[in-house]
Amino acid sequence: MEVIEEQGKHFILVPGSCHGVWCWYKLKPLLEVAVHKVTTLDMAAFGIDLRKIEQLRALDDYTLTFMELMESPPQEEKAILVGHSFGGTNLTINMEKYPQKIYVVVFLAAFMPDSIHISVRILRLILCINDPHIFGKKFVLSPK
Repeated sequence: MEVIEEQGKHFILVPGSCHGVWCWYKLKPLLEVAVHKVTTLDMAAFGIDLRKIEQLRALDDYTLTFMELMESPPQEEKAILVGHSFGGTNLTINMEKYPQKIYVVVFLAAFMPDSIHISVRILRLILCINDPHIFGKKFVLSPK
């Protein structure tokens, strides 16, 4: 009997806001040992990306690195996308733009926006109720 080994999959790990590639430091080697290709990336203005958050004018600016990555693999390669937290927004944008390049998408404790309630609206609602009496402490996204 001939045993056919399945080739490893390509995982693209997308961190949430205020995180970078380092948040996948335990998962990445486990996937690589299992003979998978793993790509981690920093989103715009986070991790080692030098842009400032004030320079981002749209969600497409935030996810540009991810979109460039999705455009680069061969047409026949399909990736497994894994996103955490606000990284779910990036998954959604890329699902719409590159459905033919996606094998499966995993929302790992992530925003899972639909076409009506986009992530920016959800984020604004969260920031509007940023009341220390509700959460116990105030979230600070900027020193200003």
